[in-house]
Amino acid sequence: MTEQTQTLSNELFDVVIIGAGIVGCAIARRFTLEGAKVAILEKGTEILDGASKANSAILHTAFDAPPDSLEHSCIREGYHEYLKIRHDLGLPLDEIGAYVVAWSDEEVAKLDSILAKAHKNDVTDTKIITADELRRNEPNLAEHAKAAISIPGESIIDPWSAAYAYLGQALENGAEVFRSCAVTTGKYRQNHWKLDTSRGFIKARHVINSAGLYGDLLDQAVLGTSDFKITPRKGQFVVYDKAAAKLLKAVILPVPSSRTKGVVLFRTVFGNLVVGPTAEDQESRSDASTDKKTLQMLMASATEKIPALQTMPVTAIYAGLRPATEFSEYQIRAHKGQHWITVGGIRSTGLSAALGIANYVFKLYKASCVEEGIILDHSPISEPKVADIAVLAESSERDWQKHDHGEIVCHCELVTRREIEKALTGPLAARSLQGLKRQSRVTMGRCQGFFCAGRLGEIVQDRFEVPLSEEIKT
Repeated sequence: MTEQTQTLSNELFDVVIIGAGIVGCAIARRFTLEGAKVAILEKGTEILDGASKANSAILHTAFDAPPDSLEHSCIREGYHEYLKIRHDLGLPLDEIGAYVVAWSDEEVAKLDSILAKAHKNDVTDTKIITADELRRNEPNLAEHAKAAISIPGESIIDPWSAAYAYLGQALENGAEVFRSCAVTTGKYRQNHWKLDTSRGFIKARHVINSAGLYGDLLDQAVLGTSDFKITPRKGQFVVYDKAAAKLLKAVILPVPSSRTKGVVLFRTVFGNLVVGPTAEDQESRSDASTDKKTLQMLMASATEKIPALQTMPVTAIYAGLRPATEFSEYQIRAHKGQHWITVGGIRSTGLSAALGIANYVFKLYKASCVEEGIILDHSPISEPKVADIAVLAESSERDWQKHDHGEIVCHCELVTRREIEKALTGPLAARSLQGLKRQSRVTMGRCQGFFCAGRLGEIVQDRFEVPLSEEIKT
């Protein structure tokens, strides 16, 4: 392969981060706040176009993480940092708590060990409650619920705004982002990397591979080897109408297996009720299709636990892929002498752990620099700026509630034209319907865009890389 002669930037970056999922965005924020000159490369049209676009939006306490594991420490650190910074960054948090519900005698027998693990993981406000207490708190649960563990610290958040806030803060403080920019290969020479991409080359002293579902392939393409293999794990979800949200107060978790946390029932900050995900290993790294049989199984499981869901309409269905590997632990390591850090195998806990992972990766970076005698020529920013991100949670004041809101385009989700126009501008401007959804909620409601697509098409004309009419067809 011939080397690229066109450059993305004339800068020699301290760090280039490959992959703008939730973890990549958090890493970009951490390194930028530490004073590093950062660029982030994303092969998709939008940030979050990979594994991070479909998640449960639950901020986990790490009560059930493997004790003394890297995953546990990253989730706990990420959880506490989210609580610390959320007001400054304008991030939502609904502290609704959760219950691990036992539906059989066999599952009841496992509750003591789950509780012991939670206490070992320093989540000490957890406790076992009886079926009667559970039913008083969750009166719509089926009568065959036998007992539960209460986890008050579990919360729900926006599935996407954290990534926009993290990367947005990085950009406000000097980072750069390049989208539709796939890394093909690279070479390290003369004390820096030269990465070839689909848009030209870029140079950096250090590279962080946060490519999610393609992390192992990227290591192989650039380093010639990978320490793990990604086997995508599909998770399908069913989204019930907003009327269903009143049937549930807390997150309802299953007694987990060694392979998956299992199917969860949870409300969203947008006012829906969701059941999912499944856990289906597959070869394809892009097939996020759903199938009728699995969706029917999810709805049957949901109705078995909350009988009133039987009469509730379904608003949407979707699926996401998680970058599972042959290992149960995160695959994060610095490659000695190569100025390359791989961040792989983050699976389903990435949203909660992202800030903790970012801190861990920065420590790895500093340690490798010290080991190789490299003097860091950057220092933390004393008064970092923050980005202005969209407020989309129902618990916050939405734009439509303001007296000067103007035209409402999407009546199902009450999205104003002003919100849409805002999402279409700035360094992370939406270039696709999916990106616009994540920044505004447009077309995410009952009619799934049936009534507003025409008006929306007029507003976004010539703004998208693929015309709206083509996106809707697919």
